[in-house]
Amino acid sequence: MKNLFNLIELQTTDAAKAKAFYQGLFAWKMNDFAVGPGTYTYVDAGDRTRGGIMQSPVAGQPSHWFPYILVEDVAKAAVLARELGGTIVKDRTEIPGAGWLVLATDPTGALFGMWQELQK
Repeated sequence: MKNLFNLIELQTTDAAKAKAFYQGLFAWKMNDFAVGPGTYTYVDAGDRTRGGIMQSPVAGQPSHWFPYILVEDVAKAAVLARELGGTIVKDRTEIPGAGWLVLATDPTGALFGMWQELQK
């Protein structure tokens, strides 16, 4: 089903400390995946991957949780977001082997991501 919250990602100032905390607190299964010069950690909770943990890509940015909403077509969703008063922060970007994302803000300034899964 599309247009539901699909994944939530922790962008943190200390990925190792965050992973240890959440693994200890919730017993989440974590799988590291090399991404460029860094590491992305998939978080499996229950029956599937529910989130991820990564070192924040923006220096000085405080740690925060970031939601992604599943869409059929991120390019079309980006156009509609603009038409409805949103702002595109990062246009359609491919994540090889996984899908495509768009980062946007709503008219109130709330930041969110839209995710289109790779059809296998």
